Amino acid sequence: MSDEEKTPEAPLAAEAKTDQVPSSPDSPVIASATTESERESLPDLPATESFSGSEPESEEADGAAILDETMSVRRLPRGLIAQILAPEDETPVWIDPKRLGRQSRRDFLLFGAATAVSAAGVWWLLPDGTKQQWLSPAAASRIDSIEARFGVTGQRRERFLGRVLTFDDDVAEALYSRNRRVRAYRPSDVTPLRNNYNGRTPTGGYLVSWKLTLSGLATGKETTLTAGDLSRFPVRDQVTRLCCVEGWSAVAFWSGIRFAELLRAYPPAPAARWAAIESAVNLDGAGQPDPYYVSIDLDTALHPQTLLATKQDNRPLSLAHGAPLRLVVPMKLGLKNIKAVTSIRYTADEPPDYWNERGYSKYDGL
Repeated sequence: MSDEEKTPEAPLAAEAKTDQVPSSPDSPVIASATTESERESLPDLPATESFSGSEPESEEADGAAILDETMSVRRLPRGLIAQILAPEDETPVWIDPKRLGRQSRRDFLLFGAATAVSAAGVWWLLPDGTKQQWLSPAAASRIDSIEARFGVTGQRRERFLGRVLTFDDDVAEALYSRNRRVRAYRPSDVTPLRNNYNGRTPTGGYLVSWKLTLSGLATGKETTLTAGDLSRFPVRDQVTRLCCVEGWSAVAFWSGIRFAELLRAYPPAPAARWAAIESAVNLDGAGQPDPYYVSIDLDTALHPQTLLATKQDNRPLSLAHGAPLRLVVPMKLGLKNIKAVTSIRYTADEPPDYWNERGYSKYDGL
């Protein structure tokens, strides 16, 4: 048989046979070529995108091709894409110049009037001392006289500020519940408690003759208790947080008698609604006597976490923290937690409060 009469399968068979023999550096390299019949025997591959091989003639043609491809892949309607890519309508609006001028003048007058009213309101709310720092007493008095003609007087200012100051007190009092307790901690959670007397710390000379005076009782008589009398009450422990109005707080371990148990042992008069608590041994910054006094309502006094503490960290109270008896009322700010208590008086009307007389609120609830 001649070479021309050989079938096309012969080279394929020879190539398959050659592939089975491992090649070595000494063996000749056999090159194989895919014939037309071999290509026909290959499996069909998935159809791929065909390209014409020609580049877009311009950038517009390129953008149109990208848009067509996006529409074909994401199947977005052409109208929606045109709406998204369409420029915003910038049709000008004509306004009558006279109307625009009148509106501008009106807005200017309204702005000026609002500014004047705001300035007058701020001036009305300022304390008298601050006004005299900004202006001379004569000028400040002249402005006050002008405001008084419109009924804006100092008396109304004080009443207004009083209502604003007591608004949060009203909310806190409305939300108060004797059954709602503040969080209690473990003794291991105790943190250092600073000495925060508003003046000097009292010396210990008063401890020898210290007594607790109770008045406004149901018996109509005044009663005096000593430290020995208080020791007959059950001692309760509690670890609570004391929150100061200055922004700091500390967790403290207190021991003492519940105020509610004192009220049961020495009940107040039937009409009593308040307790006026005083420390007659308090000192001011110069070391002079400056009695400190707070007021709490009897509902707060009856709260199970309101204590008359005699110990801190299982030790008798130190002078810095109110020896020998202090009020612990954790649902109130620290300024209500009066130290070195010397008297408790029950009243029907709300009694005065030291810091309320100096601009702070009365209720001071958390």
